[in-house]
Amino acid sequence: MGKEGFYRCVECSRKAAELHRDYSNGILKITICGSCQKPADKYIEYDPVIILIDAILCKAQAFRHILFNTSLNIHWKLCVFCLLCEAYLRWSALHGSEQSSDPADIIRYTKEWEFYGKFGLAALELMAFCSGVLSFLWLWVSCLQGGSIELNLLLRGLLLSCYGKVLLVPAVIWEHDYSPFCLGLIKLFVLTSNSQAIRVILNCSRRLSLVAVCFGLLSETLTAQACSKLPWSIQDIQDMWTS
Repeated sequence: MGKEGFYRCVECSRKAAELHRDYSNGILKITICGSCQKPADKYIEYDPVIILIDAILCKAQAFRHILFNTSLNIHWKLCVFCLLCEAYLRWSALHGSEQSSDPADIIRYTKEWEFYGKFGLAALELMAFCSGVLSFLWLWVSCLQGGSIELNLLLRGLLLSCYGKVLLVPAVIWEHDYSPFCLGLIKLFVLTSNSQAIRVILNCSRRLSLVAVCFGLLSETLTAQACSKLPWSIQDIQDMWTS
């Protein structure tokens, strides 16, 4: 849990000094918010599975509980895992349908180099997305409105809300004619979660969070197009190292 004043009511997002009180004999009483007169954090008594389901449904209360009232610091590990999932998706798209009898095409390190390249490209695109979102919000809130934002908290929220990318691997394993449609739905779900995380952290309108996500998506798309036009490839790098 956080420090005093760090907690937030999951219903109205007002600051709370405490979420519950511990009495003798293991009795736990949830604090009532002084603003909305509702339990400050009902998820304290919920099973983690219920919290996860509510987060998947993009409920603001679940997002506030995770972002403000817990000490969940797995965002960097989750980020790496999601990047591995996305890299695997791109790598499998290159080699999933290959039919070649040339032994050089199945050398293990060759495909590993290509996987690392896809991982680096996915990481670069994620950096571009987060940078675009954070830059837009910083300019809008700090420069235009004269407010202040917590960039670290926003970055943590963006990374945690990318958990939907883990669905990329099942989408590849259960490959069928509708895979592009499924991948599009996964992308839409991730962007929706990103928008909800921004809305919860800044307590802003849905329109502002959507514009910020669209700005980040534009930055990511431009970065991907720029990388695709570079005059080098993974095979070129391999040839350079082996020559």
